[in-house]
Amino acid sequence: MLSLPCLSLNAQPVSVSLPLDSRLNEQIIMVPAGDGLREELETTVFRPSGPGPFPLLLMNHGKQAGPAKLQARERFIYMATAFVRRGYAVMLPMRAGYALSTGAYRDSGCDMLGNAHGQARDVLAALAYARRQSWVDPGRIVVAGQSYGGLAALALATRALPGVRGVLNFAGGLRVDAPGCDWQASLAKAFATLGAYNRIPSLWLYGANDSYFSPALVRRLFNSFSGSGGQAELLAYGPFKRDAHLTLGSRDGVAVWLPPTERFLQQIGMPVRQVVSVVDPPAPPETHFALLDDIAAVPYLAAPGRAAYRAFLDKTAPRAFALSASGAWAWAEEGESPDVRALTSCQRRSSVPCHLYSVDESVVWPLGGGSAAAAGAAE
Repeated sequence: MLSLPCLSLNAQPVSVSLPLDSRLNEQIIMVPAGDGLREELETTVFRPSGPGPFPLLLMNHGKQAGPAKLQARERFIYMATAFVRRGYAVMLPMRAGYALSTGAYRDSGCDMLGNAHGQARDVLAALAYARRQSWVDPGRIVVAGQSYGGLAALALATRALPGVRGVLNFAGGLRVDAPGCDWQASLAKAFATLGAYNRIPSLWLYGANDSYFSPALVRRLFNSFSGSGGQAELLAYGPFKRDAHLTLGSRDGVAVWLPPTERFLQQIGMPVRQVVSVVDPPAPPETHFALLDDIAAVPYLAAPGRAAYRAFLDKTAPRAFALSASGAWAWAEEGESPDVRALTSCQRRSSVPCHLYSVDESVVWPLGGGSAAAAGAAE
């Protein structure tokens, strides 16, 4: 299960688990890693039906604020769906010390190069495991990463890795706000070293309003890397919603990153044609029960709930608001399945079934309560 935050009855973030995605044959495995392979990495696998072998996308996650052990399993479901449709298997290991992976989180402080190589160790273990699987084509592999995972992917690309044809770097880097740490200078120095030893071509994608890495810093990192001999192409795109650092996890981000990614995949001889049908879940129909911004028309809510709905109207799509006849409510925005997350969170606070009131820009009440998502949330 993947835990994602959403707002609930008391307006506090809660953890919501999402079911495994049968459309993508999603499963969770434990991959051996570490000295003597005594550690295990909680790893999500998506793949087409059939025995394969399939080309592989090995995807790497970032670092959220707080202890690594409290970070939930990552899925990058929109990216996984796009690649499975193109016939790829996708592996997403949680590195040592994260989520349910064993071992200790490796932290080299302000030593950005040490951090990069420390995280790359687990990516290398996951790659070795993947090569041993009959469903993986060992000659057609792409390594990717977002944020800290992008930095780890670039560190991995300093090695000779047969079969790994390219690296996708989505907003890669690491920010360390600690006394005495000039993290930007340390990061630029690390990128210069990674570029000097780089062996695999890479595509970099960074947005203009990234809350971690400004356009000026991104250009500095790219110049450090390419100036030392690194093979890289930088796509510096414009602002994305409230924070471009989250582009890859957004449904609407696909339109930003997929076209240049397809061009890069073609350049390195990887498939881009869609060969697998993955049907998107149907959206609940608009019922025209009321205008979206008619707060007074929303049933059952007391004053705090109406204030929450007013706040919800300022949130970005994808988004969903759920409520019940008991007066319970919840909303969720962005990320994966906000409708399921809102319903699940609402149901935790209600003794009667919760139903969707609005999704994105549409009011779906009362037929939204008959959706498959609503039924699943009440289980």
